[in-house]
Amino acid sequence: MVRLILCLLLAFTITISPKASASDPDILSDFIIPQNCTSVDGSCFTFTGMRGIFYHFPKTFTVTKVSMAEFPALNGQSVSYAVLQYPAGNINPPHTHPRAAELLFLVSGTLEVGFVDTKNVLYTQTLKTGDIFVFPKGLVHFQYNRNHQEPALAISAFGSASAGTSSVPVSVFATGIDDEILAKAFKTDIDTIKKLKAGITKP
Repeated sequence: MVRLILCLLLAFTITISPKASASDPDILSDFIIPQNCTSVDGSCFTFTGMRGIFYHFPKTFTVTKVSMAEFPALNGQSVSYAVLQYPAGNINPPHTHPRAAELLFLVSGTLEVGFVDTKNVLYTQTLKTGDIFVFPKGLVHFQYNRNHQEPALAISAFGSASAGTSSVPVSVFATGIDDEILAKAFKTDIDTIKKLKAGITKP
């Protein structure tokens, strides 16, 4: 009987105890009023930080993020955005987004993309303009503009207002491990490994 009561108390405690969550909060209202928004109107829900990307193309890989940090109106909305600009021959080095999947839409150019699953299987694809590719939540992935003459432009959407980005440790690529070993370990070619190393170890 005492054992039954203890089991019931434990079950009750587990049921009512708060649970930690790394996902976006569920909100009980239409929206959370953004910080620094003194008068709630359409301007509170407008982000203008992308206007500059249309006037020049960067010389190195560039991400323009629109997460909750840049756009407080996203708080509680479980969405965010990024524009990715890849000059000819540039790479977005291996990284993960711990709190969201990434849905990448290639607006122009071509990209080689890939991700590694938890069984260490590499999935790659060459994307052409108009293609969409999904990088599952939390998995290591990369994008590479192998074209050395033309840039590429992509837009990414995330299922979190704060997807987070964690780079693959520099220790993997910057400790002198032979390129051939890395190519075999990551099931890719030496040229891709060299580009990954160059992208990760740039100052």
